Amino acid sequence: MAEKKRSMFPPLRPILVAGIAGALAGAVAVYATSRMAGNTQPETPAVVAAGDATPDACAAKADRAKQVAEAATGDVAAMLPADPPQSLKALAFNAPDGTPMTLADRAGKTVLLNLWATWCAPCREEMPALNALQKQKGSDTFEVIAVNVDTGDDTKPKKFLAETSIDTLGYYRDNTLALFNDLKKRGLALGLPVTLLVDDEGCLLAHMNGPAEWSGADAAKLIAAATGG
Repeated sequence: MAEKKRSMFPPLRPILVAGIAGALAGAVAVYATSRMAGNTQPETPAVVAAGDATPDACAAKADRAKQVAEAATGDVAAMLPADPPQSLKALAFNAPDGTPMTLADRAGKTVLLNLWATWCAPCREEMPALNALQKQKGSDTFEVIAVNVDTGDDTKPKKFLAETSIDTLGYYRDNTLALFNDLKKRGLALGLPVTLLVDDEGCLLAHMNGPAEWSGADAAKLIAAATGG
């Protein structure tokens, strides 16, 4: 079974990134795909993130970022160290209760932030693994925050989550494209899925484009390195 899972996720980072970049050349191509999948125009927008300069506190964590990224092997080897680490506290989306929030609201928690959409096949494949990671590692000090970025209403994403028994992840949302576009401007997002490892002070430690097997031992080792346990 482990071999079968790994076969869905190519191990070579250059091939993965090149494939994503070629197929999803910029935000226009990415979200043209979402509209063709039947989504409507955005309804209630999430709060748009304000300018967020890199604080000295984050910039000083370059060595820490490299140390954490060194623990990214095997199934999560595509994780790259933040260069340099930057503050992501202003990243904005909607909380499970529908109210606007930012990553600053999770201060004190290490966060694995993932952006996904129902029309993104690799996203759909990795959601059960993200759900398993939250079930295994979720605590007062760590959370998987998977933000759905389908435009339109909640019908498609909620139906997908119900059909695939995603029962541990909170239902975070941004149907405005603002979150993805913010990450694109920062040079962190080529397409979907995109995953960011953020420490308890809101500083980016590592990031990757493309899917990974998040329920295995390699992911657990990475999270342990990031949380110190």
